[in-house]
Amino acid sequence: MSGPSSLFSIVQRGMSAQMVRMNAAASNLANAGSVAGNEADAYRPLRPVFQQELDQQSGLSSVRVAEVRRADVSATRRHDPGHPLADANGDVWEAPVDETTEMVEVMEASRQYQNLVEAMQTAKQLMLDTIRSK
Repeated sequence: MSGPSSLFSIVQRGMSAQMVRMNAAASNLANAGSVAGNEADAYRPLRPVFQQELDQQSGLSSVRVAEVRRADVSATRRHDPGHPLADANGDVWEAPVDETTEMVEVMEASRQYQNLVEAMQTAKQLMLDTIRSK
């Protein structure tokens, strides 16, 4: 991993990681407020786990998504005996999704993605300027 291709590869990996982050938050938002008949079946928010990748030869570091896992949070019990999914006690279990937190995740991932796009455009422009000046 060296030269311009490595720069674009690093940016591409970062952009891919941010897309996974945005998709996870979008999935969480889509499932906010969903209910289940028991706690085990309730939706749990998705969280990507990032891992650093270091190229020993070049010393360049990039990121990758190691996995996407369910958050270890408890579903919220709500008493709603009229709900079709209510259990014998009249309870339903709501997905523990904090919509504000998820919107912050979307905004942060979007900003990071945009920063990577701008870094790639700047690098491309610098390479073109270098080629033109020779």
